[in-house]
Amino acid sequence: MNILGISAFYHDSAAALVRDGEVVAAAQEERFTRKKHDDRFPENAAAYCMREAGIAASGLDAVVFYEKPLLKFERLLETYVAFAPRGLLSFLRAMPVWLQKKLHIPREIDKGLGDYSGPMFFTTHHESHAASAFLPSPFEEAAILTMDGVGEWTTTSWGVGRGNRVELRQEIRFPHSLGLLYSAFTHYCGFRVNSGEYKLMGLAPYGEPCFAGLIREHLLDVRDDGSFRLDQRYFNYGPGLTMTNGRFHRLFGGAPRRPDDPITQRHMDLAASVQLVTEEIVLRLAAHVRRETGLNNLCLAGGVALNCVANGRLLRESGFDGLWIQPAAGDAGGALGAALHHWFHHLGNPRTPRRPDAQHGSCLGPSFSSQEVCEAFDRLGAVYRICRSQGELARMVAGEIAAGKIVGHFAGRAEFGPRALGQRSLLGDPRRQDMQRRMNLAIKFRESFRPFAPAVLSGRQGDYFELEQESPYMLLVAPVRGGRLPPSDGAEALQGLDKLKSVRGELPAVTHVDGSARIQTVRRGDSPRFHAILQAFGELTGCPVLVNTSFNIRGEPIVHSPADAYRCFMFTDMDVLVAEDCILFKADQPPMAGAAEYRRGFHPD
Repeated sequence: MNILGISAFYHDSAAALVRDGEVVAAAQEERFTRKKHDDRFPENAAAYCMREAGIAASGLDAVVFYEKPLLKFERLLETYVAFAPRGLLSFLRAMPVWLQKKLHIPREIDKGLGDYSGPMFFTTHHESHAASAFLPSPFEEAAILTMDGVGEWTTTSWGVGRGNRVELRQEIRFPHSLGLLYSAFTHYCGFRVNSGEYKLMGLAPYGEPCFAGLIREHLLDVRDDGSFRLDQRYFNYGPGLTMTNGRFHRLFGGAPRRPDDPITQRHMDLAASVQLVTEEIVLRLAAHVRRETGLNNLCLAGGVALNCVANGRLLRESGFDGLWIQPAAGDAGGALGAALHHWFHHLGNPRTPRRPDAQHGSCLGPSFSSQEVCEAFDRLGAVYRICRSQGELARMVAGEIAAGKIVGHFAGRAEFGPRALGQRSLLGDPRRQDMQRRMNLAIKFRESFRPFAPAVLSGRQGDYFELEQESPYMLLVAPVRGGRLPPSDGAEALQGLDKLKSVRGELPAVTHVDGSARIQTVRRGDSPRFHAILQAFGELTGCPVLVNTSFNIRGEPIVHSPADAYRCFMFTDMDVLVAEDCILFKADQPPMAGAAEYRRGFHPD
């Protein structure tokens, strides 16, 4: 039985195909269209999933949408009425797209899939999140916690997964939302909502949480069980087109930062403050769920579950023995959750948990054969060499990285979710002090404060990080062993972004200014090629750790095709490109026009 899950029309549209309970394929629409966070119907992603399964739309047995549009429309109407007449402009902007598209999901599915005439089903938004969190997990039973901006009405929910079923027991409803609180500060600090939250989290260690008291006193009423209410007098996301209002701005000392304005210590302190408050609420929620369920394992999904700093504290402080987080925790993962929910929960099919999980390393996207890669490079006039041995390729790549080169790595099936896990990655030497700055400014064209993640051979993470559990999806932050030592002369006196100048331990390129890192552990079974490169680098240098960041520039979706990879390689300061069996060196390539147009083609996120 082939079930297609769909998420669309808010942000990060995606499709996922489940066959008899097995995850066959999943992908986000942005990878195909090259539009970051593309919210349109995932026509390309759905077509890919069906190709991977070897079927046409007529071969689908069910299509499941990840939320219930009528419930969401009800929430919008009730919100506009509650805030009237203040919400009139927002109402007038929202209604046309709802009346033309969002209320007519069956019609949009028919149009997007072509010859599909089978049944359509709808789960609720947080049921989809909960199913994506528990059903692929390795647990027979577990507590479930979902947290995001808002679905239909729900913003936070908790429940229990047992066997093949997911039961949500309690919820917090709009307008009270931990995700929207974090997004409000994202907007206020000058970053884009629904994509800039990563930046706010990365900025937080540069500041001090001196505004946390104001947040707790004025914006939030938090109970012992983690439930909370937001004082809507300080926010504008209910009736308006922005996240915050004048009262909020006066409380925190000024108007929102414009995207091109300098980042000041105040913005760093604001980031540190809302990050701390978010962690406190997440920990309280988890403690309540632990008490109420008595279960030893916890599964997470929803956009807040991508806050890997909070996840690290959950692992260390929540009392749960096991923690599993959906790697596509945001709305994209709702497509997968919807399909799995239909097969297991709705149809009642049995489920046998798998170790390490049923997500297949989240390598669920498209792949390209060596022949397809060579043909693409030939069309572009690229100069490449063919490496016939995977062992030789791994040793060659390791040698280039050890020599200080930055390598673009494109191999196997693309990752599903926002993290590059080695299949579509930029790789560098974490021991080099200048690697973080060089990657940020010369390759990614993004802010210098943004940290990079280390990838480490599974089983060796404890040698370098205070982490024993595996972290295959780069969703846990933990301290770097010796990450704060030895400080360079005068490092203690450095403030703000100047903290980047301090030397931090043996792995400075992946150690954040607070001595932490967002860690990916790499298993041979999930990614044999990436594992071989890490192993070769370890044998060469004694350090089986690499810088791993996504293969793209600022504002661009992660590269999808060999042509995308080549353009990114040519129009940045990347040194080497490895795509399947092909190895390309920058010095060998003919000139390629269009660098400025390429960089202008992607708007900063």
